Amino acid sequence: MNSTLQNLGAAPELAGISGWINSVPTNISSQRGKVVLIDFWTYSCINCIRTLPYLEEWHEKYPELVIIGVHTPEFEFEKDYNNVKSAVEKYGLKYAIAQDNDRETWKAFGNLYWPRKYLIDREGNIRYDHIGEGSYEETEKAIQSLLGVSREMSNVSSVDFSGIGTPELYLGYLFARAPLGNPEGFQPGNVVNYRIANITRANTIYLSGVWKNEQDRMVAYGPSRLFLVYKAKNVNIVAGGNSTIDVFVDGVPSNGVDVKDGSGSISSHRLYNIAEGNDYEVHTLEIDAEPGFELYTFTFG
Repeated sequence: MNSTLQNLGAAPELAGISGWINSVPTNISSQRGKVVLIDFWTYSCINCIRTLPYLEEWHEKYPELVIIGVHTPEFEFEKDYNNVKSAVEKYGLKYAIAQDNDRETWKAFGNLYWPRKYLIDREGNIRYDHIGEGSYEETEKAIQSLLGVSREMSNVSSVDFSGIGTPELYLGYLFARAPLGNPEGFQPGNVVNYRIANITRANTIYLSGVWKNEQDRMVAYGPSRLFLVYKAKNVNIVAGGNSTIDVFVDGVPSNGVDVKDGSGSISSHRLYNIAEGNDYEVHTLEIDAEPGFELYTFTFG
């Protein structure tokens, strides 16, 4: 049967791919006659991580569908092949992963977002384009339309974004979208002794102790602390460095996937879940960090 999805034009070719996982090198033109799903992602992105189970389920459910996960890094450590391979193994991904370390494929598609999915028909035309997570039923219907099949839809469980009142927060001086709460502010390349300030603003990061200002992260140079008033159920951080952190929510030791009874161990560069709550109310987070702790960003769920 013919799909009624709009034709959005010819798909660009994959470009500048530096490595492959789960596949020999391939390209879009060699997939003519097949339906292809392109997923732009990066392994420390919580929004991407939440879409991966759906992609893997579709890979198993629709063997006639070709899925290519284009891994375009946001941070420098995400360019490392072994880091990406470890993430692919951790999340049980069996479909092809292409490393787009120089963002050449990202630019060819004119992409600006993680995650983003494109569906390409058998003639090589883009027929579906979805930005962000969610809309899984809509995406699967588009897959079935292009494949010309009808199967039972997958179960969908999504995050309640309406309850989240804090946006993603970046720590690096080139990445940050908002100033620090401290009067010292960001000081590019410098090691700064931040004095604890009155915590007066929500969704604003306050530092205490000695931190080095890097382009994409803050690095603890001594016993250091961080405070944040946020509105969400769960708190995640992208972090690295070999260190231990103590985490408190409203003064009580936190628990999360990577933190137990307030204590967490940071080693590899990845996303860490440091707090899992029961509600979407306003809470105060405190992180006490040892020297060497590298903090890139906060995300919420």
